[in-house]
Amino acid sequence: MKAKIGIITASDRASAGIYEDLSGQAIIDTMNDYLTSDWESVYRVIPDEQTDIEQALIELADQEQCCLIVTTGGTGPAKRDVTPEATENVCEKMMPGFGELMRQISLQYVPTAILSRQTAGIRGQSLIVNLPGKPKSIRECLDAVFPAIPYCIDLIEGSYLECDENVIKPFRPKK
Repeated sequence: MKAKIGIITASDRASAGIYEDLSGQAIIDTMNDYLTSDWESVYRVIPDEQTDIEQALIELADQEQCCLIVTTGGTGPAKRDVTPEATENVCEKMMPGFGELMRQISLQYVPTAILSRQTAGIRGQSLIVNLPGKPKSIRECLDAVFPAIPYCIDLIEGSYLECDENVIKPFRPKK
């Protein structure tokens, strides 16, 4: 069975067609690089509106049954940046270690990484991970946290994700 991975770009301008969504495409490209198991994307480009983000997260988790939902955008300090709040509102458990590691990695590249508020959480059998909005930062952050993602999804009884270990090596404890 194909794993479903939700991809949500929260951007007023991309959702209005003012510019192309390069961030969502960067997530798709990264998943194609990482994964050897069959998967399909469930992709949404929506405005930076908390209710829209919450509705999309709920739909992708509950109806589409995505094992992983990755968001991009809306994690900064600006007034319209509300993706972490939407994520916290829809999750049963928060996974703050994801955001901590992503900020630590990003700080090696830019001092403004400390302004990022990305986080992660669990809703049902879905892991939701908030990423920054810049395509280059997306790959840097995913390279850091993805090794833990397949095992996390195993623990919440989501789809089994197999990876190209020449690209990314997931950690699963030896049985």
